[in-house]
Amino acid sequence: MLFISDAYAQDAAGAMPGGALGSLLPFVLMFVLLYFMMIRPQMKRQKEMKAMLAALKKGDEVATIGGVVGKITKTDDNFITLEVSRSNGNVVEMVFQRGAVQSILPTGSIK
Repeated sequence: MLFISDAYAQDAAGAMPGGALGSLLPFVLMFVLLYFMMIRPQMKRQKEMKAMLAALKKGDEVATIGGVVGKITKTDDNFITLEVSRSNGNVVEMVFQRGAVQSILPTGSIK
C-alpha cells in the first residue's frame, strides 16, 4: 500500500476547457468543410444532369452510360428512342430510359 497514491477526480471546469461549445466546435467545422467540399458540388451536378435530361429533344446526338451512341428519333416522358445504325435502308433503333443518357454530343459527331 505504500506505492499507490490516492486518486482524485478532476473537476468539471478542468475537464472541458471552453465549455460545451469548445468540444462541439471541431465537429461543426468538419461538417461545414464536408458540406462545401462534397455535398454542395454533388447537388450542383445533379441539378445540371436533371436540366440536361429535361432538354433532350428529337435530333440530338447522345451517348448513353453503356457507351451506345445514337441520334434521338422519339422522346417520351420516361423513354427515348435512339437510331444507332443505318445500313442498306435498314434502321436499327433502341429504346432507353432518359436517365441512361450520359451526355449530349455536338451535332455531327456521329458519322
